[in-house]
Amino acid sequence: MPKVDKSQYTKSEWKKIREERRIEKTPKISSFQNTSTAFVLGNGVSRKSIKPQSLREHGTVYGCNALYREFDPDYLIAVDVKMILEISKSGYQNKHQVWTNPNKSYAKIQNLNFFHPSKGWSSGPTALWLASQHKYNQIFILGFDYKGLDEGKKFNNIYADTVNYKKSRDSATFFGNWLRQTKNVIQEHKQIQYFRVINADNYCPTELNSLSNLKTITIEDFKKIFNLK
Repeated sequence: MPKVDKSQYTKSEWKKIREERRIEKTPKISSFQNTSTAFVLGNGVSRKSIKPQSLREHGTVYGCNALYREFDPDYLIAVDVKMILEISKSGYQNKHQVWTNPNKSYAKIQNLNFFHPSKGWSSGPTALWLASQHKYNQIFILGFDYKGLDEGKKFNNIYADTVNYKKSRDSATFFGNWLRQTKNVIQEHKQIQYFRVINADNYCPTELNSLSNLKTITIEDFKKIFNLK
């Protein structure tokens, strides 16, 4: 990209040019590989019996936040500042795809991919949105539990009690925004068939059950479809 003499522009003009050049350097979402199946992994405990490694041969894997500690998804999405700082400190983004929203706290960190404009959503729904932009025929959603443990009272996350996460004894996180964002993605991509994979006794919100392009299947049925142990 050729160098620009910013002295030839007003402050507002240069600001606009700088933003346009930054966007131009960002990898374009539409340029990524289009295949038939993707898996989007949230970190609810319902996916605990599924080994992420076993999914790679069946499709593209999108993961969130601390998943990188144990598995390298094809795309890692994190929007929490503390989580991005942890990821970047490890250098993970130098070898793998990491996507996040622009933030001044890590604007100078190299090799992060930024959403333009910022989604302003939680990591799970953002990961689902990114996968949907890649136009798969079917997307399987795992670990999107929404409701807390212990009858909805306790924090529901595989990485509870680890750095940058709440304690397992802490109260459940409000899931209304996650649910609304998930619903919006599915509604906006009617050409994609989504499957929410959960335990038989998991929470099934009516907001999702009413969507024509979403089906709910159990963990056991999911394992049978892909012959997983």
